Amino acid sequence: MTDLTGKVALITGGGSGIGAAIAMQLAGAGARVMISGRRRELLDDLCGKHKLISAVTGDVTNEASVAEMFDTARKNLGPVDIVVANAGAAESAPIGKTDLAQWNRMLEVNLTGVFLTLKEGLGDMRKSGWGRMVSIASTAGLKGYGYVAPYCAAKHGVIGLTRSLAVETAGSGVTVNAICPGFTETRMLQESIANITEKTGMNEDAARQTLADGNLTGRFVQPEEVAASLMWLVGPNSAAITGQAISVSGGETW
Repeated sequence: MTDLTGKVALITGGGSGIGAAIAMQLAGAGARVMISGRRRELLDDLCGKHKLISAVTGDVTNEASVAEMFDTARKNLGPVDIVVANAGAAESAPIGKTDLAQWNRMLEVNLTGVFLTLKEGLGDMRKSGWGRMVSIASTAGLKGYGYVAPYCAAKHGVIGLTRSLAVETAGSGVTVNAICPGFTETRMLQESIANITEKTGMNEDAARQTLADGNLTGRFVQPEEVAASLMWLVGPNSAAITGQAISVSGGETW
């Protein structure tokens, strides 16, 4: 089992879904984990599930807020060794009905938020000579999906950012990778299903199956499966893995 005793991790969007699953697995391996998000009740609930998890509220689209997240982690836990840029959101509309405000919202949270998070975390890693940065992107960063053009554009941008930063940090002891989950059993998936049922008249089971059919195994990805992929990237013998966009999608993309 991976032993991360003595490591400090910061996870954005850590209160639920994939972020929460990652927090639990990192803490289970001995890391001290700081989760961030905008909804305090979700953060506090997860903190109550493991003594090594603590929380700070924050907004990844605000540079000062991101800096405050890291300052809180350093003050309470120590320099940050593992950064997981997980916070994200999705909105759906045909491109002809996508206004500039929606476009900007999707880029701010899904791309600018990742940039600010990785940039702020890099300083500690350069000083220590070791670090692991992982962005939770999406299969939407590897292919196109209809009706979510701004989301796809942002997630493609995350992969480009990941690869550029991997080049800049090569040989420094810092690795930078992206994980690209397919449709995963999270609150965001439930919102997508609700949107489909509202706009098409499908029942929930049919809407779920429509999305699950893209996965060759015929099911949704579980948050714990995404977390397990991250544990490999932050564990021993992972130093040669950098600049990668790893698809966790049951064969939907590769």
